[in-house]
Amino acid sequence: MSERPREETQVHTRLMKCALEVEDSRAFWARADMGDSVSPVAAFEGYWFGARSLPRVQVLLSNMRARYQMYPNALYALHRWPHMTPETRRMICHWHLQLSDPLYRLFTSTYLVDRRGHIRPTVTRDLVVSWMGQHGPARWTMPSRIQFASKLLSSAYSAGLVTSNRDPRPLAVPRTTDDALEYMMYLLRETQFAGSLLDNPYWRSVGLQGRELEDRLRALSGLAFRRQGDLVDTGWRYASLRDWADGTLGGEAIQVSRGNP
Repeated sequence: MSERPREETQVHTRLMKCALEVEDSRAFWARADMGDSVSPVAAFEGYWFGARSLPRVQVLLSNMRARYQMYPNALYALHRWPHMTPETRRMICHWHLQLSDPLYRLFTSTYLVDRRGHIRPTVTRDLVVSWMGQHGPARWTMPSRIQFASKLLSSAYSAGLVTSNRDPRPLAVPRTTDDALEYMMYLLRETQFAGSLLDNPYWRSVGLQGRELEDRLRALSGLAFRRQGDLVDTGWRYASLRDWADGTLGGEAIQVSRGNP
């Protein structure tokens, strides 16, 4: 890559039409070897996302490209990960949505984290709409804020950060598997983002900070993490995320059905 990929910093409205979409993400990963020039019509006729309408396929394809195709080594790894657990898949989808959407990133790494510290760690749609009024673009109308707030909540629910889709909605810290943690460490290593490898919105959103994060990193087979005082040695065992995928995931790709599911 001539330039390192970076997290998205410009606010946009893609989330209004496409939430976390865990299974549709997996369908996109499975076809990552087909190139970035596949048209929505070809994806529709090939049943990439099942029996969806052509307009819906257009929306999904656009969003999947923004979330995953911007990170070529990540898409390479995801395509070669056929035995990913549901927990790992959910967490990777959450982190990629954070990478591609600054409002979702802020919502999940600051607002929900703050709410988890309350006596009653819950959230409601009205509270999120109010939050949107403070952090969303001033030009957005109330219906737009309400729609975006609903998508924030539904995405957080799919990611395991919110445990109910009815108010008041209890908050939780989802389990982060070692595979997901190792994948994201290698992805962040080659991505431009605000923060550091040990302190960033991605870890904060899932409750990984300080000593707990460091203890988890020490246990990963793809790293040789060490800290001595203020000196940190990450101990990368692979040169890149692509090399990590080759070394840990093998050569088997996700298998997909070519016909109508």
